[in-house]
Amino acid sequence: MQRRSFVSMLGLLSLGLKRGRAADEGPARVLLRSSWQTVNIGDIAHTPGVLALLERYLPEVQVTLWPSQLSDEVRDLLVKRFPRLDFAEDAETLELAFQECDFMLHGSGPSLVAEKDLRRWSEATHRPFGVYGITMSPQESTSTTATLPSKTRSTLQLLSQAEFVFFRDSRSLRYAQQQGCECQVMEFGPDGAFACDLRDDERANQFLKQHGLQPQKFVCCIPRLRYTPYWKIPSKNRPFDATKHARNEEMKEHDHRQLREAIIQIVERTDLSVLICPEDQTQMEVGKELLYDPLPQSVQSRVVWRPDYWLTGEAISTYVRSLGLFGNEMHSPIMCIGNGVPAIVCRFAEQTSKGFMWEDIGLGDWLFDLDQEDQVQKIVPAVLEMVQDRELAMRKVEQAKSFVVKRQKETMGQLGMAIRSP
Repeated sequence: MQRRSFVSMLGLLSLGLKRGRAADEGPARVLLRSSWQTVNIGDIAHTPGVLALLERYLPEVQVTLWPSQLSDEVRDLLVKRFPRLDFAEDAETLELAFQECDFMLHGSGPSLVAEKDLRRWSEATHRPFGVYGITMSPQESTSTTATLPSKTRSTLQLLSQAEFVFFRDSRSLRYAQQQGCECQVMEFGPDGAFACDLRDDERANQFLKQHGLQPQKFVCCIPRLRYTPYWKIPSKNRPFDATKHARNEEMKEHDHRQLREAIIQIVERTDLSVLICPEDQTQMEVGKELLYDPLPQSVQSRVVWRPDYWLTGEAISTYVRSLGLFGNEMHSPIMCIGNGVPAIVCRFAEQTSKGFMWEDIGLGDWLFDLDQEDQVQKIVPAVLEMVQDRELAMRKVEQAKSFVVKRQKETMGQLGMAIRSP
């Protein structure tokens, strides 16, 4: 959307936009602000996850998606899975959404990504909004609201006006509470990607067959650098960041040594294979350099390196055919647990506090902090236990998933009450 057109439209709205339909003229309408980018299958998964929850728990609600970015392929995936979904992708359709929708829901993300848009919605329509599954990590050591950066204070003030704010990790929740956020309903709420149920079985089966990977006889591994090198993705048009690149180079061997050792141990001590796969468009190169190429040749024969990016449906269809997943990413493990697949998370400070959600859902034994050397040494034994003790692994998954589903139902109930309130 052209910024000038959008601003002009908002100017008209601010004159006093009235609801375009009476409450008894049709179903309640929700404007979902989500779909932040498509270069990461986890960012893709946020949207279909929340849509699946709305479909399951509030099937009468009509949803309009206001995306930041949708590729044609991802848009087609959403349309196929959610044929009733409306889109607000230009000035005209967004104006209509502002006129007709009763409630704005900010989807899951690394922060209050669309803060400006929530503020615009509130000021233009005076209608309610809520926030579903975000992280709000401390930016600096502060003890009182008065000493917070002005942007953080502004964010907290906006969140205080929300009908509810669900944080996807309890550390974010505690931080918001400590800094004086006054929203009446602030709770832990699972990342929307837990509910993503996209599938592309045909592509997954084709890839597995092509590379000799048998269902339930392989494990997935995902690499990640400290900072995503977005400057390597042409569509992002980001300048080279020398500081982030230097940090990546400094830590890349440290952060992948244990993953590589786990791959070696799996191949040498079991009859399983390993698939090295990406979560974003930069990780194919990382996986080859830091995981596949340094492996002994005898181990490489049972390890498959995926050379190209994939979309969320094919990824989930692959994960559910595996024995489990481990690595340095967050959203592939989220999608695994949501679909009943064991998953181990390795995190570091640059990833904010989101990884601690594994403690919140009862999977603290499968969370390892790469900045804590005593925890680093526990990664390989945990991976081996996950793949060798299937009964224990699945019991952990079932307990975690049960808790997530319970919270999903409760959070959707809160949304339902907010939509129906006068």
